[in-house]
Amino acid sequence: MTLATIFLSEAVGTAMLVLMGCGCVAANLLPKSKGQGSGFLFVNWGWGLAVFAGVLVSTNSGAHINPAVTLGIAASGADQYVPGIPVDFASTAVYIGAQLVGGILGAMLMYVAYKRQFDQDTDPSFKLGVFSTAPEVRSPIWNVLTEVIGTFVLVFVVLAAGKYTGENPTPAANLGWLGALGVALLVVGIGITLGGPTGYAINPARDLGPRIAHFLLPIPGKRDSDWGYSWIPVVGPILGGLLAGVASNFLLA
Repeated sequence: MTLATIFLSEAVGTAMLVLMGCGCVAANLLPKSKGQGSGFLFVNWGWGLAVFAGVLVSTNSGAHINPAVTLGIAASGADQYVPGIPVDFASTAVYIGAQLVGGILGAMLMYVAYKRQFDQDTDPSFKLGVFSTAPEVRSPIWNVLTEVIGTFVLVFVVLAAGKYTGENPTPAANLGWLGALGVALLVVGIGITLGGPTGYAINPARDLGPRIAHFLLPIPGKRDSDWGYSWIPVVGPILGGLLAGVASNFLLA
């Protein structure tokens, strides 16, 4: 296993995650879409299935597809991400860089798929909402705490699953596609139970990558990319992932 292989695997997996995840939001929000108005539960399941696909296609790298998972594994004291790749600054940077690149590319592919829907006249905030999250009640401290809690649940349960199924603490540890299904159902559950306040980014690459794509793409009638909020779905998930990694040393020992 090489760092180049890790980069490709994580970029492809994160792109698949964002392509399908943001795609389900586009189906729900954009006009002239057969899925318009399907609702929040539809989005919850769409993101769960997106995670399922993203994990399956990135198993070579351990299927992190989320900087919070990568940092949580590092904070848990793991010796390696996958066989042959030690946990160090270089490998962590490769994982996170690949996830961000994958997030941007996945969002751009989603835009191509829904180009004609984006061309329609609709609320610019809906167009931004396809790409990135936003709170229902804007309150930075509470929004951060919501993201911390949701991401803690994600990473802590992923680490618990890794310890339960084998030595390799990854989302798909020793279970093949069943491991991917477990993570998918976990994401659906987080969305249903904790996603209401902020839209549950729980993944910096999932929010920042598509937000950058929204900024770069020539979307008709778009608004600003809400950079004032953009730090929250980055900082909250990072803190939640790190806390879950540290807590796993005591609570999952």
